[in-house]
Amino acid sequence: MYKAVIFDLDGTLLNTLADLADSCNYVLAAKGHQVYPVEQYKKFVGNGAAILMKRIHPEGTSQAELDDSLARFSEYYSAHKDIKTAPYEGIPELLGSLKQKGIRLCVLSNKPHEISTQIVKQYFGEDTFDIIMGKSADFPVKPDPTSCLYLIDKLGLEKKDVLYIGDSNVDMQTARNAGLTKCGVCWGFRSEAELTNEGADYLAHTTDDILHLTTGESL
Repeated sequence: MYKAVIFDLDGTLLNTLADLADSCNYVLAAKGHQVYPVEQYKKFVGNGAAILMKRIHPEGTSQAELDDSLARFSEYYSAHKDIKTAPYEGIPELLGSLKQKGIRLCVLSNKPHEISTQIVKQYFGEDTFDIIMGKSADFPVKPDPTSCLYLIDKLGLEKKDVLYIGDSNVDMQTARNAGLTKCGVCWGFRSEAELTNEGADYLAHTTDDILHLTTGESL
């Protein structure tokens, strides 16, 4: 049914929440600020690290301190990004099945491009994804559709042939802004209600739901 799938990364393919939370709490503790439980970070992440820093710091924190915290976070997370991170159940098998059926696979993340590329290849191999795109100076972050539209152009496909899959309001907004069919996964960082309220065309409760939606078959 589709010729390509664009996946979000955090909360969709990989459960990165604990490593992100630990890295943020490291920065906050070093500065004497309140730290947060891991689960609370589900509401903080999704719009890139700069906005993440704003969300976890006290209101009124200066831009200079936020910039310093971002630099500390980036350094710490880069060195600790794979301590607790793991693929969600069934994801490697799903990707293998889609690849075998000739469906082209992409990752589009608000995580920095270099880290996105490293972590995707670490957990899923060198050749699973046709294109990996993380945050860079060349494109605005999601939900701006520019990077998503760039991917579609690079694939040489029409919008109707591409499915977008993610776990948050940001992902559903990105897909809508790009004119793509939207599938929300219910195992990620945000709730099923959020995905529904943001206009998800489909909801996936298991990876088998994605395979069936994409190809009409099951794992």
